[in-house]
Amino acid sequence: MQEIKVRSFSLKKIPFKLIIIYAVLLFFVLLINYPFIWMVATSLKSRTEVFTIPSRLFPAVPIWSNYAHAWALAPWAKYFFNTIIAAVVPTVGQMFFGALAAYAFTRNFRGSKIIFTFFLGTMMIPMQATLVPNYVILRNLSWINTYQGLTIPFITSAFSIFLLRQYFLTIPKDYEDAAVIDGSGPFYYLFRILVPLSKSALITVALFAFMDRWNDYIWPLIMTTKDTMRTVQVGMAVFQSESGTEWTYLMAASTFVSLPGIILFLIVQRRFIDGVMMSGVKG
Repeated sequence: MQEIKVRSFSLKKIPFKLIIIYAVLLFFVLLINYPFIWMVATSLKSRTEVFTIPSRLFPAVPIWSNYAHAWALAPWAKYFFNTIIAAVVPTVGQMFFGALAAYAFTRNFRGSKIIFTFFLGTMMIPMQATLVPNYVILRNLSWINTYQGLTIPFITSAFSIFLLRQYFLTIPKDYEDAAVIDGSGPFYYLFRILVPLSKSALITVALFAFMDRWNDYIWPLIMTTKDTMRTVQVGMAVFQSESGTEWTYLMAASTFVSLPGIILFLIVQRRFIDGVMMSGVKG
């Protein structure tokens, strides 16, 4: 019978420099995540335990019913439904139209670099500078308190087009030459070859777009006046003003509002990192 050798783990075999590096990284991880840890811990405390001195980070007995009470105090189901629409539609739009525009900017047509430079210049214009003109336009279209007003202005993004264009440039041109030899047109090459090879970049665009719309507060605030059209961020502000000093319920609401974005990032984080790294390789 063959003997199985098991290597024993020993800290002495790990370089001291590596231990210091990981210790520093662990410290910063805990420091950065401390607000979130405090939020979750506070959401599980009782009302009196929040203001107990000296305070303790974790509750003695977790009170999970705080989440049910916080959910019942506001129409969160409607808020989440509105936010999902306001986030998913622009995300799909930025992936589709971003791929079309990015592919066009990879072509060497006359004036392409000048047009692309001016196009990137729009990224430097802050949203606050265009807030009033955009609101006036959508008000004239009667899109206040509508899903069109929450989604249509964001179905394209200069940043998404820039990121996809940079990623498309890293893909060898041999693929396109082979597609042309086989008789394929530009749309066939884009959607059947280029897009499947750019999954990491598309996932990165989707994550940026989704989180941007999910966490947006200003635009839904001015575009919605009815409670039935509010998103979770506007709903959080209203909930805070109505709940007052009910910190346990407020932290519980903050937790389940933040959870979808955290879960989404954990699912796609590997593709996200690859997309960000590869999108800046070639200009």
